[in-house]
Amino acid sequence: MKILHFKMTMRLEEGGVVKAVLDLMSMGMRTDEIGLVTTNPSGVPKDWSEGSAENVHIHTLEAASGAAGTLTKQQRQSIERVMSGYDVVHLHSMWGMANPQVVKICQKLGKPYVLSVHGMLDDWCMTQRRPKKIFFLKTWARNLLRDASVIHCTAQAELEQASKWFDPGKGMVAPLPFDLDEYAQLPDESLAYESFPSLDREKPKAIFLSRINYKKGVDRLIEASALLHQSGFDHQLIIAGTGEDEYVAQMKSLVDQRGIGGSTYFAGFASGAPKVALLRAADLFVLPTSQENFGFVYFESLGAGTPVLTTKGTDTWPELESSGAGIIVDNTPHAFADAMREHLSDTARLRQMGQRGRDWTFSTFRPEAVSDSIRALYTRAMGGAR
Repeated sequence: MKILHFKMTMRLEEGGVVKAVLDLMSMGMRTDEIGLVTTNPSGVPKDWSEGSAENVHIHTLEAASGAAGTLTKQQRQSIERVMSGYDVVHLHSMWGMANPQVVKICQKLGKPYVLSVHGMLDDWCMTQRRPKKIFFLKTWARNLLRDASVIHCTAQAELEQASKWFDPGKGMVAPLPFDLDEYAQLPDESLAYESFPSLDREKPKAIFLSRINYKKGVDRLIEASALLHQSGFDHQLIIAGTGEDEYVAQMKSLVDQRGIGGSTYFAGFASGAPKVALLRAADLFVLPTSQENFGFVYFESLGAGTPVLTTKGTDTWPELESSGAGIIVDNTPHAFADAMREHLSDTARLRQMGQRGRDWTFSTFRPEAVSDSIRALYTRAMGGAR
């Protein structure tokens, strides 16, 4: 098959959707011809961009887009030329202004398309700026869901929520591929201490690694950490990631207000081997999120042998719990403080859980199993069995 992905920008700082596109492409290029149309390929592997990798083609549009992130006439013409050489198109995200324009090109050329909604139709997400989103769906994007051949969700819990907004018969569940290569041989923890010099070698460590955004519950995590310190439980809270400057400044101010600046480390953006080493050096991954559809970082943490603590706001929470290394609690500072105290007090137990989670991750995300699920999306989009 020849599969063309469209994602307006591919900056790694954008988080999970960009990683999802990259992993889908990486998996697909083993058996199929894969293309990507984008205006910003900065997060794409260098050998892909340079054209030296087999079965993958990066088509970069001129960066100057239209108003509000729409595509210019010249960009649309470029996409049409590229799309003519592919069998099926894969669109990502819900709220990009360019996606409905790409849909029109698909319709003009008679190309089926798969739409991955990436959790953006979850109940919590649809309470955020709800009038604006509904207006978008009824006007500019009125054909986006209606005319999709397949709407891809990554967990059953996501499909149950998202299908309130489209014909449930269009929905299919398939896990995202997770590239395990960099987790097969874990880097030594010493790399984490070299790369992140304020990492404490002695204290038990809880790590948040995600976008620093109100949805992710950073404020609740800081409050939970403060509760632990008030009760005399010493530990280090690591907050790794980036976010809007104003919100990050608010979270740093909250840390100071709670008097835990000396035991809280804002580590900044982490990637590659240093990120894997950082996850491995931590004792517990913590994410008091309000909503997460797949949550790559959970499986990255499990791949590094570190248990995870999160909420039912995560669509994949049943899978995490079944791994033997997922702890699911209410989304409150007190619930997180209690769970952190219980588990950080028993590092031997955490190591055992981490090994179970690592074994489960390598079994669950076997490339051939995930590949079959993803290929089924495209087969159905192209007219396969419904």
